[in-house]
Amino acid sequence: MALDKGLAPAKINFALHVTGLRAGGYHLLDSLVAFAGVGDQLTALPATDLTLEVTGPFSSGVPVDESNTVLRAARALQAARGVTQGARIKLTKTLPHAAGIGSGSSDAAAALRLLSQSGGSRISPPATPRCWSWARMCRSA
Repeated sequence: MALDKGLAPAKINFALHVTGLRAGGYHLLDSLVAFAGVGDQLTALPATDLTLEVTGPFSSGVPVDESNTVLRAARALQAARGVTQGARIKLTKTLPHAAGIGSGSSDAAAALRLLSQSGGSRISPPATPRCWSWARMCRSA
């Protein structure tokens, strides 16, 4: 049985201004966005290891290794919680990747939300300041 499933909504940029570059290679942005009612779907099942399966019409070319933002976010959450419990995450890509609609970051945020609900307890933002910024943008499906 799935721990949870949820929507990783597309974001629409009304205004976007790149203001700089962070040390990790990510851009500093000022933006005005809205979230759409469409997006990628994620499910998570309990597992010993942390794994990712990517399916769907836009799955081609999406990495399933440690460069994927979903796995990076999940690993950051594991580290923040000090747990080794894994999950089998399935990501159904209905949004194109690298299209500027936030699908990678939204997928990571949805994964954090799903995994933080495992065991019936939510993780609070102060407990994971490094990884929680991804989840703030993701609403429940």
